[in-house]
Amino acid sequence: MRFIPHTDTERTRMMAAIGINTIDDLFADIPEQYRYPDLQLPDPLTEMEVVRELEEIAGENAHLGRFANFLGAGAYRHFIPSLVDTVISRSEFYTAYTPYQPEISQGTLQATFEYQSMITALTGMDVANASHYDGATAVAEAAIMAINVHRLKRKKIIVSPTLHPMSREVLRTYTQGMGLSIVGDEEQDNDFHALLGQCDKDTSLVIVQNPDFLGQLHSPEEMQDLADAVHAQGALLCVATDPIALGLFTPPGDYGADIVTAEGQCLGNSLSFGGPYLGIFAFGSKLVRKSSGRLVGETTDSTGSCGYVLTLNTREQHIRRGKATSNICTNQGLNAVAAAAYLSAMGKNGLRKVAELCWHKAHYAASSIAELHGFDLLDERPFFKEFVVRCPRPVEEINQFLLEEYGIIGGYDLGSDYPYLGNVMLLCVTEMNTRAEIEDLVNALREVTEEIIPLEVSL
Repeated sequence: MRFIPHTDTERTRMMAAIGINTIDDLFADIPEQYRYPDLQLPDPLTEMEVVRELEEIAGENAHLGRFANFLGAGAYRHFIPSLVDTVISRSEFYTAYTPYQPEISQGTLQATFEYQSMITALTGMDVANASHYDGATAVAEAAIMAINVHRLKRKKIIVSPTLHPMSREVLRTYTQGMGLSIVGDEEQDNDFHALLGQCDKDTSLVIVQNPDFLGQLHSPEEMQDLADAVHAQGALLCVATDPIALGLFTPPGDYGADIVTAEGQCLGNSLSFGGPYLGIFAFGSKLVRKSSGRLVGETTDSTGSCGYVLTLNTREQHIRRGKATSNICTNQGLNAVAAAAYLSAMGKNGLRKVAELCWHKAHYAASSIAELHGFDLLDERPFFKEFVVRCPRPVEEINQFLLEEYGIIGGYDLGSDYPYLGNVMLLCVTEMNTRAEIEDLVNALREVTEEIIPLEVSL
């Protein structure tokens, strides 16, 4: 099809209908001296020359192909098998918006169904929907699900202080005007006993993260005790988690979680400057009617052949707004397909191997840094791929030194979200970090301490 399919005759008829003789008449209100300005464009280039120039410009960017990265805090660099990009590059997937017509959207629906099936297996839950915008949105949707389950009679949401700060912010923004009481003291440690002390008959949901934002792991026994206490008050428990960690550790469904959320970026999706990402949302079967978004199901057609359908459509594009459970209008379909391709390629053994590499490499880095003068691990509790280090200098200064002198992207400055954690850095190590990169980081931090010791002595 031509880009402008109208014929000369059709254009003449349209101009006659609006009372003009030429196309130029459409621009009569623009002063003549501004209609066709001299753009002073550079001389034309060949395709080869354009590609070379663009590559030179791109070479000015600081990207993870050039720099060792120890920054996580919710967005992670994991290995992505080439199979993933091959699958999502198929035009059937990347040009499809949403499967409004199931009979001609079987491939998209099947991919989403497989995604849902693998997410339920990974989280230990009964049901997973077709994804949300990102992990933070999924947390906010969990709160809306909980208050709907309690028929709007319970308006209190308790939030762990070590839930991702951005998730807390999105939760407050998402639910403003709903009359909810969101309780969560960011100045306190992740003390489950403190959370339980605030849980009462007005509480609809308690939200915790495991592994939490500081990388700390909470045992299944500890989490089960929390779930039992929350359920004793008639409230629901939402656990935000790291999907990679579930390749190695007990899934939330096994210790009593009612809702499980996660950021799915780590499952085959690149960092991409912060998005688009993937909100994982899984829950128990008793909550299915209160779920936001859509659910894809498997059925048989009139001939007995396998087919896929939208089993549940509780979003406002499908039903009346007053009946919708959420104003979520779409889902991250292509990102969900990427996650399905990643999980299929890795399998349970491959995912476990990735989690083991993250665990061992992170602990190797932590133990090495803990031996440096001036650096201390903030907590001795078990952690996954992230850990907290107290530094002898402001984190911003250290990160600038790491980048300029060693080409290393340092950790996250926790003081920006937790004022009482000044000079404290959150470091992340994944399977992508080599031993040489870890040793370079340790050597660079050692150099920081060597520069600061003479200052301390002179004082």
